[in-house]
Parts: sequence; structure tokens; C-alpha cells
Amino acid sequence: MLAIEAIKSITEETLPALTIVTGDDVGQFEILKSSLLQAINFESSSLHHTYFDTKSATYAQIELDLQSLPFFSDQKIVILDHFQDITTAKKRWFSDDELKALEAYLLNPIETTKLIIFAEGKLDSKRRLVKILKKNGYLLEASELKEQELRAYFEQKSTEEGLLFEPQVFEQLLVKSAFNFSELSKNIAFLKSYKGKGKVEEDDIKVAIPKTLQDNIFDLTQLVLSNKLEAARQLVHDLTLQGEDEVKLIAIMLGQLRMFLYVKLLAECGQNEQQITSSLSDYLGRKVNPYQVKFALRDSRQLTSNRLKNSIINLIEADYQIKMGIYTKDFLFELALLKISRS
Repeated sequence: MLAIEAIKSITEETLPALTIVTGDDVGQFEILKSSLLQAINFESSSLHHTYFDTKSATYAQIELDLQSLPFFSDQKIVILDHFQDITTAKKRWFSDDELKALEAYLLNPIETTKLIIFAEGKLDSKRRLVKILKKNGYLLEASELKEQELRAYFEQKSTEEGLLFEPQVFEQLLVKSAFNFSELSKNIAFLKSYKGKGKVEEDDIKVAIPKTLQDNIFDLTQLVLSNKLEAARQLVHDLTLQGEDEVKLIAIMLGQLRMFLYVKLLAECGQNEQQITSSLSDYLGRKVNPYQVKFALRDSRQLTSNRLKNSIINLIEADYQIKMGIYTKDFLFELALLKISRS
């Protein structure tokens, strides 16, 4: 069972004696964290809830609270937040002696104290403390979901929110969200706010969900290839004002143009969408979503292989010259866009 589903069965009464919430999927981790705090009815003012931010709390404070008996109730809950000492992150809040003291407590805990540990990141399995936590505790891990799990979760989430998707519209949402848990969570919320309930159309996604950098670069690529240089310059100006770097813009453009070229060349070899998806998955060493191929074939239909190759060469040359410091970034990037528009 997914951690994000398992947490639904936890209440303040059924909370295990030791619970560890961890994982490097940031969006999922934050949902797990907020869901667990909501499940136990956490209140900072409650006398049987104690919260410690390990970045600022001393271990002496934590140990005193772990060892003390609860007031006005049979049990109390102690929460340790941002406990990155047990992750692979190079952050230490406590000394080795303090961590050993915590190990000793975990091996002989106070029965009236329930402990929750939030540790964003990947657990360092080599640490003795982590081994003890895994053996004695209930682990909820926000690990990256497989595509099938991601689909199933957000299909159910959408239904719960009263949003209905046709298959192709849901695929568009997945692609626009880059199959990322955090982005999908935010975009479902945008659609819910915009639409309320009911059937979601393609236009709803375009209107309700803010454009990503990938979307803006796609627009930029289309403007340049259509020889609409003034509009392209304005878009680049807007993006750089927002703090985006020309080298980053080039990298994203290269990724999009390469995908166009890949599907174009494979299509010219007589492969259909399904065959192209399979070939690209083998070539790139990762599973390529069929809808990415479908959209790439559609968007590259009017482009020739030679023009795509020349566009990629121009961007690579600009990237090299920028990194060599030959001219300024803005000049070299604009020159590359000019060459692409005239190719």
C-alpha cells in the first residue's frame, strides 16, 4: 500500500508508538506530514502534544520531554521535525553522544510517550540509529511513485474532488505536470479552484493551470521557427527578468528539439507511434510516455529533419561560446535564435 493511502487509517488513538515519515519526493512528503498532523489533531497549544524543530532545539530539551510523564492524559505525543541527522543529507543537528542517547531511549522507550519523527530526504541505512528506527517503528516513506501508481492515485484524487477527465485530457494533465507528484497536486488544486466540479476540457487546463518554464520554452521555440522574432525577443526578455538564465533556456530548447528530431527520424523510417515509443524508451534508457511521442509528432509535423538538425547545432554552438566567454549570453542566444528562424 502507498504511504499516502496507509496514513488514512491512522488516528490519534491508533498512532503507533514510533512513527517515521521520510522520503525524497518533496511534494508527497509534505502531504504525508500535514495529513499525519491532521490525523492526530495536532495543536501546538495542547498539553499532550510537544513539537521540536531539531534545527534549533537542544537534545537535552527533547530527552527531558521524552522521559517525562504526560499531564492530564494517559499518553502524550512528541514530534521531532526536520530530523536530518538520520538521512543522507550532510546536516547534523546533534552530536554522536546525543544520537547514542536517543538510540538508548528507542531501545527502552517510555510506554506513555508516542514519538513521531519527520525526516525529509533519503534515510541513511548504514547508521545504527536508522536500523533501530526501521526495526522498531512504523515507516511511512514518500518515495517516487511508479507511473501506474501515480495515475491511479490522481485518478482517484480527481474523482474525490468531483473532477471528471476524458482519457486524453487526463494524459494532457500528466504531461503538463511532467508526471511529477508535486506539480500534479498543485494543478489539480488549480483546476478545482477554477472549475469547481464537473467535466474538465482541454481548454480548462490551458486557462486554469499557470504556464511552466517548459511551456514558455515551447512557445519560444514555436515563435522562432515561425520567424516571429519580435515576439520571441519579448518572451526571452520576460523570462530573463524572472531570473531565468540563457544557458538554462538553451538546455530546455535543446531537449525539446531533440525529441522532435528523434520522433521525426523514426517516423521517416516507417515506425508508428507505438514503435517510436518503444524505440525511444530503449534509446533513452527510461520509459517514454506515448502521449509525449504523440504531441511531439504533432508539433514537428511541419518541420524538416534538416531544419531541426541545424537548429540543434546552432544552440549547441551558442552554448559552447557562452561557456567559453566569447561574447555576452544575451547576444549569443539572440544570434542563435536569429539563425534558427532563417534556417
